Amino acid sequence: MGSFRKSFLALLSVLFLGLHDVSQAAEPERSTYIVHVAKSEMPETFEHHTVWYESSLKSVSDSAEMLYTYDNAIHGYATRLTAEEARLLESQTGILAVLPEVRYELHTTRTPLFLGLDKSADMFPESSSRSDVIIGVLDTGVWPESKSFDDAGLGPVPSGWKGECQTGTNFTASSCNRKLIGARFFANGCEAMLGPINETEESRSPRDDDGHGTHTASTAAGSVVSDASLFGYASGTARGMATRARVAAYKVCWKGGCFSSDILAAIERAILDNVNVLSLSLGGGMADYYRDSVAIGSFSAMEKGILVSCSAGNAGPSPYSLSNVAPWITTVGAGTLDRDFPAYATLGNGLNFSGVSLYRGNALPDSPLPFVYAGNASNATNGNLCVTGTLSPEKVAGKIVLCDRGLTARVQKGAVVKSAGGLGMVLSNTAANGEELVADAHLLPATAVGENAGDAIKKYLFSEAKPTVKILFEGTKVGIQPSPVVAAFSSRGPNSITPQILKPDLIAPGVNILAGWSKAVGPTGLPADGRRVDFNIISGTSMSCPHVSGLAALIKSAHPDWSPAAVRSALMTTAYTVYKSGEKLQDSATGKTSTPFDHGAGHVDPVAALNPGLVYDLAVDDYLGFLCALNYSASEITTLAKRKFQCDASRQYSVTDLNYPSFAVVFESGSGSSVVKHTRTLTNVGPAGTYKASVTSDTAPVKISVEPQVLSFKENEKKSFTVTISSSGSPQQRVNAFGRLEWSDGKHVVGTPISINWG
Repeated sequence: MGSFRKSFLALLSVLFLGLHDVSQAAEPERSTYIVHVAKSEMPETFEHHTVWYESSLKSVSDSAEMLYTYDNAIHGYATRLTAEEARLLESQTGILAVLPEVRYELHTTRTPLFLGLDKSADMFPESSSRSDVIIGVLDTGVWPESKSFDDAGLGPVPSGWKGECQTGTNFTASSCNRKLIGARFFANGCEAMLGPINETEESRSPRDDDGHGTHTASTAAGSVVSDASLFGYASGTARGMATRARVAAYKVCWKGGCFSSDILAAIERAILDNVNVLSLSLGGGMADYYRDSVAIGSFSAMEKGILVSCSAGNAGPSPYSLSNVAPWITTVGAGTLDRDFPAYATLGNGLNFSGVSLYRGNALPDSPLPFVYAGNASNATNGNLCVTGTLSPEKVAGKIVLCDRGLTARVQKGAVVKSAGGLGMVLSNTAANGEELVADAHLLPATAVGENAGDAIKKYLFSEAKPTVKILFEGTKVGIQPSPVVAAFSSRGPNSITPQILKPDLIAPGVNILAGWSKAVGPTGLPADGRRVDFNIISGTSMSCPHVSGLAALIKSAHPDWSPAAVRSALMTTAYTVYKSGEKLQDSATGKTSTPFDHGAGHVDPVAALNPGLVYDLAVDDYLGFLCALNYSASEITTLAKRKFQCDASRQYSVTDLNYPSFAVVFESGSGSSVVKHTRTLTNVGPAGTYKASVTSDTAPVKISVEPQVLSFKENEKKSFTVTISSSGSPQQRVNAFGRLEWSDGKHVVGTPISINWG
């Protein structure tokens, strides 16, 4: 009987476990959603909006809890729901939208000198306002011990600051100071999607274990640090754009990515904390503005007078590859500096090819070494890319290996060669990267060469029985010309959401930028990299964005009453599009002249931006009119504006009426004669004066005229004008054309780019 009872109980337990597994399998999958609420529609029965939020949530789910509630970046909350619960919630009165969580990605010393900031200190105000400006950086956190956050010489924390230094793993309240005045972290969204933060791998605190956040924050507002370099490369004085500004770090990016609910929570806090500028070197997929959390949160920041600077993305040189294109965001592309790190590959036949490298370590032998193409040292179909586990050690040991760029990180390829016994690497660009060279602190002796050089080297490898190569490192060279050129990786227009708004807005230095780094990780970011550095050299629009964030802070300190639109206008209308030689800016991807779809208004010129003469200003109502012109519904506008706004049915709204400091014209493809008019208003922020207009067009069928052609201003006066762009038909073999409008009083030049697209 006992044995039967045991068998029966065992059978029951198996059945129970089976049923338990079935019930688990049947459990609907939950995802994170951001719930946008029309707060003004709260029923009178509720005393507080959070009680209403909880009630609406409980009506569709007994178990769902709020990850965050928002009252500044948006009105609403973030929670975990099934798809059916989300659908039911969205159908309720007062719920504007229930949007799924989006994962965003990071857009991964000579700069102040290159930009002219070193010799223009007298142009910046010495008042305390220089150190009252606060830059909020949404990124991977901060390494507070970095010398770039030394607070020597800074006065008390600005009285308007409402933030805090949040404690957590390896981070205490004393980690902040008068430079790094605040630090917070936001992980609820990430943890809801991926599970708890693994604190053995990354700090559940504002501490930066990645390096990216420390680099961007110190680029924007790092203190002056002498004798800075990476392994002796780019040695000199490192300094941020706004050395006296304060930094507030908001950690929203983790190993698993940067989640929209966390980003919105950080923007929410940054608004409450009273920052003046927000810097976001991250981006996600393209979506309409009312579905894009960065665009929605940035609208709220703009309403509070905060300038938001975002990276354009690293998906160039493909057209329509931009991120962060909302017109209330300053969208920043990347250009090069006049500095390089040459490393030469000399072949056994005497041919010499110039590349770049930041390698510093044991030198290679003086004599040439055996040389092999990775594709011939692997049994894998993609062996040429030096992917982990694809190289044959017996074919690689003791040799230099040529790897093709693509699929995996550049530095990872070097690590693969090293682990297979290779002594060094030549990294060749392919058609996707052309001739653009990005330097890296490789783990083994290596140089990166352009596509043309790579093709020539492969020709040698395929034809020579016993090929050899030497790699020679030349250190740092400055004065490289032409510079800047648009980085090939920098994302390009046209604007895929609103083609009538020209993006990017401008470019800034983003290639081989030296700035502060985290001591938790080596310069390559690879687990195998045990080196630790104070400064690192990396590239991306992630690097160009904080340049503009810092420069915006400088302008804000000089002109504290200017709106975010006025600050952006000053940066754009004073940007340059020609070199001192008179030649036009070049594009690294093509070796030819770049266009406004590549460089926007041009390359930033901070000294000129301090005194622009005239600005194109914008207020919140102007942006609301723009949303009406897009035919957004009342609920879509409320999602962005957080208040009811009724488009005027008697008014004819037009996207071309937005007072933007650039012009983007879209003609119908195959259309005959077409005419588009843009009206703009200029505000005089300089002395009284008379400005005359001049226009250029690079295409004969396109005629551009301005009315009136002369504007006379009193101080602070506003004057309007109309630009008429007419086309007698699409030119042969072209879908784009470009022009430029300049207003000048003989001292100031107020420049705006014009793009014409036959869609």
